[in-house]
Amino acid sequence: MTVPADDVAARLTGFVAALRAHGLRVGTGETVDAAQAVAALGLADRDLLRAGLAATLLHTEGQRRVFDPVFDLYFPSRIGAPTVEAPADREDLRERLALALAADDAALLGRLAAEAVDGFGGYGSSPGSDGWSSYQALDRIRPQTLFARVRDDVRARSGGSGFADRLLDDEIRRRIETFRGQVATEARRRVAERRGRDEIARRAVAPSADRVDFLFAGRDRLAELRRSVQPLARKLATRLAARRRRAARGTIDLRRTLRGSLSTGGVPMRPVLRRRRPVRPELVLLCDVSGSVSGFSDFTMLLVQALHEQFSKVRVFAFVNRVDEVTGLLVRGAADPEGLSARIRAEATLTGWHGSSDYGVALGEFAERYEAAVGPRTTVFVLGDGRTNMSDPNLAAVRRIGERARRLYWLNPEPRAQWGTGDSAAAAYAELVEMHECRNVRQLEALVGRLLPV
Repeated sequence: MTVPADDVAARLTGFVAALRAHGLRVGTGETVDAAQAVAALGLADRDLLRAGLAATLLHTEGQRRVFDPVFDLYFPSRIGAPTVEAPADREDLRERLALALAADDAALLGRLAAEAVDGFGGYGSSPGSDGWSSYQALDRIRPQTLFARVRDDVRARSGGSGFADRLLDDEIRRRIETFRGQVATEARRRVAERRGRDEIARRAVAPSADRVDFLFAGRDRLAELRRSVQPLARKLATRLAARRRRAARGTIDLRRTLRGSLSTGGVPMRPVLRRRRPVRPELVLLCDVSGSVSGFSDFTMLLVQALHEQFSKVRVFAFVNRVDEVTGLLVRGAADPEGLSARIRAEATLTGWHGSSDYGVALGEFAERYEAAVGPRTTVFVLGDGRTNMSDPNLAAVRRIGERARRLYWLNPEPRAQWGTGDSAAAAYAELVEMHECRNVRQLEALVGRLLPV
């Protein structure tokens, strides 16, 4: 590990600062533990150092997606360009890559990743290149096209036994993805040497799942978010229970407190509390499940369903341009959150004569058909971006829902700066409803913990 001893403290503190910038909660105690781990483990075995720092700094396995690329920047495997005798030849590199993938030789794959970036990932005209791109290198090498050859080589090596066909295919895909990750790591390392590791750690490392915008989260990130529903629900349930206990104590009854203070010369020694009756509130969700908004709505529906024991009644409605109740689908599908969208699309009536979202029609239908679902104990949450495809936003329906509900909130997954732009009626809705920007899980957690009734 080529890190000077006097540079270790600076690298460690910079590493911790980069993790904090990505939203990982790393305190002073964890930082001290990490420094002790570095002192005990040394720098010779990089994999051991990675494991030690992860054990001292991380709280969940999901944080490894941020930790690993940041670690590679602050504790790189090498400094400078790899030593190669001649410029890489594409076909020769592919030949050696196929053999390394078949043998599952991690060390050789790492060296080939460095060769790929050095030979095919550089761009620009200055000496040593202006920068390096993993996308460009992988586009030239195309490791995924070696799949069939590697599979045949593995079968030949094992004599046709060892792996079942499906397991073998999955194993080869894993090896190829590992190599792709090594190429990306090498490209980031080379760029960081030129531009500074702090900047690259901030800009070139994907954020943690709870900071990814719902509107831009890919399928794998949405699946990761769905797996986080139950732990998040437990944390929020604890927070709601604490709020409920505080609320149950009641507020100060000023008149009775002052009356009682007459016995102490006007000094209010014993505050009298106005006790509140313990009534569990009702919750209604009205969710836009069209397009990219569906990922945001799905996650929020699953979260609220996991919290249903905190309320006397929870009803969930989904819409595109028609509205339908999906509470039953959500309850039956709690064990299979991945298939929630497909179940809703297959079994609920969400569209009429066209498939585009129409908030005006959907809100109007909800106000007419499901008027009884909203009452003086009901808190209503509308989930959606408010983009009406230039149709009538039907503000009257929103007023009608707000008049019947105890509280009416709107969670919008779009940035506040985009409200009211293009076909968005969010600005108009925000004049009638308390609308909140809710772009990622971190914002959703804060809003749900603050807005949910107790």
